[in-house]
Amino acid sequence: MRCLLVGVLNVTPDSFSDGGAYESALEAVAAGAGMADDGADWIDVGGESTRPGARVVPEDEEMARVLPVIAGLRERVGERARIAIDTYKSGTARAALAVGASIVNDISGGLLDPAILEVAARARAGVVLGHLRGQPATMMEQINFSDVVAEVGDELVARVAAARAAGCQEIWADPGIGFGKRAEHSLALIRGLPALARRVGVPLLVGVSRKSFLGQILGKPASERLFGTAAAVTACVVGGAAAVRVHDVAEMRDVVRVADALKNA
Repeated sequence: MRCLLVGVLNVTPDSFSDGGAYESALEAVAAGAGMADDGADWIDVGGESTRPGARVVPEDEEMARVLPVIAGLRERVGERARIAIDTYKSGTARAALAVGASIVNDISGGLLDPAILEVAARARAGVVLGHLRGQPATMMEQINFSDVVAEVGDELVARVAAARAAGCQEIWADPGIGFGKRAEHSLALIRGLPALARRVGVPLLVGVSRKSFLGQILGKPASERLFGTAAAVTACVVGGAAAVRVHDVAEMRDVVRVADALKNA
């Protein structure tokens, strides 16, 4: 099975690498359609930045940002790509699923708003369970792991069990690279993906695109981390990621194809 490409479409003014990129819903829809043209299997639409220190966006404001984009994408893209809603709020998830999304991508795995799991189950939507300790705004303030691969694995197993108890059928897990983790933890998780996949028992979606651990290694800003991202994506695919979440879909399509060939050689 080939690794899926998930294109990141942030309709936020303050995301860490692409905040404020689109001035209107029409521009965002065009960008998402371009991702589908470039080979994205999913388009992940987010209306709230979850970078450290970002402000919490009220649910009505988040919905105003994402719903026109999701509805427009559904009409423009058709069945060429699935649409995911990147949110931890159950109300936003419910509304997004009603206008065309078919996947809920929750960075907290249902911890911040447990009702989101039942929302996904009732809609028969896929759900991505991210690993996060605490709140996005404060997640970098208290980081404590003895064995990050084992601990993240155990905590994701618990979230998978919660999703199954809520009735979810299509379940993915995301180790939350960079979410409440220092660079050494992110690197250990990437290296430990084979063990993590075995422990969690569901497909893994991994997001490494432009993230801060790459900046620490390279000494470059987010806009200059394309090749670093390519190296990390290759490691993720070879390590068993079932999907990778990326900003640069066209470039990472080729990277994933080669990495898939290496994994399957």
